[in-house]
Amino acid sequence: MDRKKELKQLYKETKVEAGVYQIRNTVNDKVFIGSTRNLKTLKGKQFELENGTNTNKVLQGEWNQYGKDAFSFEVLEVLKPKETGFFDAKRELKKLEEVWLEKIQPYEERGYNRMKPADL
Repeated sequence: MDRKKELKQLYKETKVEAGVYQIRNTVNDKVFIGSTRNLKTLKGKQFELENGTNTNKVLQGEWNQYGKDAFSFEVLEVLKPKETGFFDAKRELKKLEEVWLEKIQPYEERGYNRMKPADL
């Protein structure tokens, strides 16, 4: 029973990091850029793909076609919270994701992201 309490305490103390990640198809070099408030959830993205439930149909289709060994998951940048004052993590994470989307341009033949109507 003490081990269970110990593990629970360790979980509570584990730092949650937000950030931007990419899923790269190593066969055709296409990428998906996304962000999450908890980078530990990347295993959940892989789980979705393995179970055929990812909402990005093109990414899911190529995962099904090439298999899990053809994909890599990588954290591109961890969101660094401000030391003092108000910090809107959700808004800052969205901005950080937009920076990476602009930098990598993972659209159409280059990736799995869809351009927003304002970007067209």
